[in-house]
Amino acid sequence: MNFAAGKLTIVGTIAPEVLQREARKVEAVTLHPEGAGSVDSSPSPWTADRHLWRTLVALAALLLALVFPSQTAVNRAFLFTAVAVGGYPLVLRGVRNLVRLRVDMHVLMTVAVAGALAIGEWNEAAVVVVLFALSERLEAYAMERARRSIRSLVEWMPKEATVLRDGRETVVPVAELAVGDLVLIRPGENIAVDGEVVEGTSAVNEAPITGEAMPVEKGPGDPVYAGTLNGPGALRVRVTKVVAESTLAKILHLVEEAQNRRAPAQAFVDRFARVYTPVVIALALGVALVPPLLSGGGWERWVYEGLALLVVACPCALVISTPVAVVTAIGAAARRGVLIKGGVHLEAAGRIRAVAFDKTGTLTRGQPTVTDVLPLGGQSVRDVLAVAAALEALSEHPVARAILDAARARGIAVEPAESFSAVPGKGAVGQIGGRTYLVGSPRLFTERGVAWEAAQATLAAWQEQGKTAILVGTEERLLGLIAVADLPREESAAVIRALKGSGVAHTVMLTGDHRRTAEAVARQVGVDEVHAELLPEDKLQRIQALRRRYGTVAMVGDGINDAPALAAATVGVAMGGGGTDAALETADIVLMNDDLTRLPETVRLGRRALRVIRQNIAFSLVTKLVAVALVVPGWLTLWLAILADMGATLLVTANSLRLLRVKGA
Repeated sequence: MNFAAGKLTIVGTIAPEVLQREARKVEAVTLHPEGAGSVDSSPSPWTADRHLWRTLVALAALLLALVFPSQTAVNRAFLFTAVAVGGYPLVLRGVRNLVRLRVDMHVLMTVAVAGALAIGEWNEAAVVVVLFALSERLEAYAMERARRSIRSLVEWMPKEATVLRDGRETVVPVAELAVGDLVLIRPGENIAVDGEVVEGTSAVNEAPITGEAMPVEKGPGDPVYAGTLNGPGALRVRVTKVVAESTLAKILHLVEEAQNRRAPAQAFVDRFARVYTPVVIALALGVALVPPLLSGGGWERWVYEGLALLVVACPCALVISTPVAVVTAIGAAARRGVLIKGGVHLEAAGRIRAVAFDKTGTLTRGQPTVTDVLPLGGQSVRDVLAVAAALEALSEHPVARAILDAARARGIAVEPAESFSAVPGKGAVGQIGGRTYLVGSPRLFTERGVAWEAAQATLAAWQEQGKTAILVGTEERLLGLIAVADLPREESAAVIRALKGSGVAHTVMLTGDHRRTAEAVARQVGVDEVHAELLPEDKLQRIQALRRRYGTVAMVGDGINDAPALAAATVGVAMGGGGTDAALETADIVLMNDDLTRLPETVRLGRRALRVIRQNIAFSLVTKLVAVALVVPGWLTLWLAILADMGATLLVTANSLRLLRVKGA
């Protein structure tokens, strides 16, 4: 039973009619047989409404009882109605749990109500029942708000799709779609499958996957994801994953698992409650029996005090103090495109003292960009780029792609060079208009006898800035220089500052790139420390050293090449890239939209969640201690006890729901 997500998962085999019968007994679930193995265990609307009506009828009966004089037949009739109608679900569950030797709050409340009736405190019994019923309805409402934060991710998920088969359009349930099917997505429709665009262009809102509402341009070859919203254009999409294996389905499954995974604070509270509850029962029995046995009387008063103690010491607020905060925080993060895989990782994020970053694709964009063009000998920028692009037109090297993009951005028509030949590790040679041109490193020009020393100062300056220099020329002379660099993301420097503002003591960059390039990027983004020319095992050792030094360390990488370092860190954070399988499986936290600004937001959310959990636990325990202290002078009444317990539970829940409104989370 995943209480947080509202899901019941059945392991094994059960006949549908038996499952229906058992579900009706506990009035707990809405069955969806097509769900194969798991059902929605949130109260059905009919069940929820019936519980609400019972509570309202019990409340009305209690108020009417107060109108008539105490101990009269009418007064007793209304009190009995309040107890019977409002207390039926409570007593039913209390008796069931008592038979199973599971002593929980329902058992404690059932004993308290039965004891109050036995000693003639009908008013108290009715007030206890009504207040408890009200607290359960309000608590259910609060938990449902937290669950809705996840359900909102799929509220527009279509149940049917238009598939193209044999040239005809057919509407079929999404569960029947197979890999390879061709699906038509009309303008404004929600996309039902993960797939690849084969025809058409549009802009797609991918907020359910990435948390980012800005539409993303899509065309042939681009991926699309189930649960996202198509914009103005029609798309034909080839299905790449069945609906149960879609990115959104995986995210939902991981979030639901995460919400049900116990955080360290929750594990402590559960262990505490297992010891606490029997102690409370023993203490309540002591209060009810010892004083009257010693004094030889006053049974009614001390039994009453024992019952009140039983009610007020019920650990409901304490037990839900952590899970409701974890559920709320993980749901809030998921809506922002951050997947946190459990309460343990949420708490760890709140304790982070050092953050290590991979460079390429994390602090930088992950793709080379032309940053400078220096023409020589009377050439223009367009001349230099035109020659370089013609020679690189047939190359798939990332630097070649950067040069071609720069040329096309300036409107230069690129025609591939003739007699093209690549020189591995050095560059390329080709002919344009019957003349031989070179593009590449200084070594290529030195080997061909082309003087380039006049550009040496520029090359050195660019290298200090972390840029790679590309020389362009003929067999006789140098025509110009092009600088290419993997530029830092626009947000990287602001993210480092935000992390330090959130209490992170140290930031480090770990990369396999050259030292000069790494140091140049480190200066631009503002990390405290940089280690370059590292192999994967070197990164692992650096993370282990950081853990010894700072205790709690996060590693941020791409989820593939940095797997050892991600696993060694206290918290592994992957750049999700729109939900790649590797990122979803490798890291503890996934930034689904590759937006680094979500990282300091997540740290702030973790720190806020820790504070809320501590506040909840402290408030729950203090409330109990104060109420128990009222037993000594005899000031604790049953209705005051239930009011204190209900108030603590509701305040703990309301305090946790504030995490839904944490800025940037």
